[in-house]
Amino acid sequence: MVFSSAIFLFGFLPGFLAAYFLTPARFRNVTVLIASYAFYGWWRIDFLGLFVLVTLWNYALGWRVTSLDQGRSRQIWLGVGVAGNLAVLAYFKYFNFGVESFLAMLDVSAGEFSLWSVILPIGISFYIFQAISYLVDVHRGDAPPARNLIDFAAFIALFPQLIAGPVLRYKDLVDQFENRIHSWALFSEGAYRFALGLAMKVLIADSVAPVADLMFALPAPTAAEAWLGTTAYTIQLFFDFAGYSAMAIGLGLMMGFRFMENFDNPYVSMSITEFWRRWHLSLSAWLRDYLYIPLGGSRLGKVRTYLNLFLTMLLGGLWHGASWTFVLWGAWHGVLLAIERAFGVKAQVNAPRHAPRILLTLLLVMIGWVLFRAPDLASAIAVYEGMIGLNGWSLGDEVAWQINSSHVFWMLIGWAVVYGMYFAPKIQSLTQSPRFRIYLERGAALLLVFSAAKVLSSSYSPFLYFQF
Repeated sequence: MVFSSAIFLFGFLPGFLAAYFLTPARFRNVTVLIASYAFYGWWRIDFLGLFVLVTLWNYALGWRVTSLDQGRSRQIWLGVGVAGNLAVLAYFKYFNFGVESFLAMLDVSAGEFSLWSVILPIGISFYIFQAISYLVDVHRGDAPPARNLIDFAAFIALFPQLIAGPVLRYKDLVDQFENRIHSWALFSEGAYRFALGLAMKVLIADSVAPVADLMFALPAPTAAEAWLGTTAYTIQLFFDFAGYSAMAIGLGLMMGFRFMENFDNPYVSMSITEFWRRWHLSLSAWLRDYLYIPLGGSRLGKVRTYLNLFLTMLLGGLWHGASWTFVLWGAWHGVLLAIERAFGVKAQVNAPRHAPRILLTLLLVMIGWVLFRAPDLASAIAVYEGMIGLNGWSLGDEVAWQINSSHVFWMLIGWAVVYGMYFAPKIQSLTQSPRFRIYLERGAALLLVFSAAKVLSSSYSPFLYFQF
């Protein structure tokens, strides 16, 4: 089940909200848990068992860690808990990749390997990372152990962000599970964010997706085709993922939860360092706090700092997918971050914008997105060859007829949304006025109607980050 589906919009969501607000306050976490399990089990009921086992494992290990005094035994049990989580992730996400890579290295045919390949449980990367952060935070004393199993299970399974984030931390939500505020103003704000996220997904991301799919399927794209496909995917990925995050945040607000923001205008970044302060903020913070800093961060000298940045992004790339394209994508960003650190480049999130630096950063990001989108390394190389004109320069006739005005329109709308609001201070200040806010909310309601109509008239379109 996905947010941008008719069954969710017209069945699951209204049913859940009715049950949630009819439930007495002290039992609402139970309602959240039941609904979250139903939401996850809609995909495959058998993997719900794995989900429950991971929850029980981390709940038990969290209490085991806190029952011990600081010392070696406490660290050992933390290691056992983290290792168990990583073992689950490694088996389901990387077993196929490891076997296929090993057979390829030996130049041996995979044969009937596909008959016993492992199915990847949806959302496993997100809930495993949340479970690991819980154990580490409990060990560090940054979070108390979960007081009861229901609240902890509801945290791990919280359906608004279960499949594609944001990556939540128990220490940020523990108080909200015990006591959270519900109000019409908060619910309205949540509905507004949900409507905007749904529009980002179904009106923009899904409208430009056919262009990206078409161009990346070409065996030898020309320069025009390669750049058009990469540009379309740059818009698609942002509006798809940021749209999901906005919908998740909106659903959380409807239930009284406040999740962290996950995007902050990433395509206006003036460096790759700043880009990672704006893109997928919850994952960036997780990688920093639970990987980069434990590796030594910037405390062990310049060379080690560069290596830690590289390793963090390399592993971050591998987290996104079991493929050499994701490994290379992570390495690309790791090298760029290390180079920027060597030259003293700062994030400068609040600095005045400079168009040349923004364009250069966007170019570097788009070069990386080719690896992120391509189904394999050979396809990525073909796109790169096309980008530099090795396959010609113009748009082929057999491709041009498949690009219509609607594709172009929504691509332009996407770029207008990305840059228009950010570089229009008058519009930004205008949006803060109460009267304009009313118009925004009415506009969001209209967007919701259009988006719902598109959902009803379109085929199934999962969010891109569901594969991770």
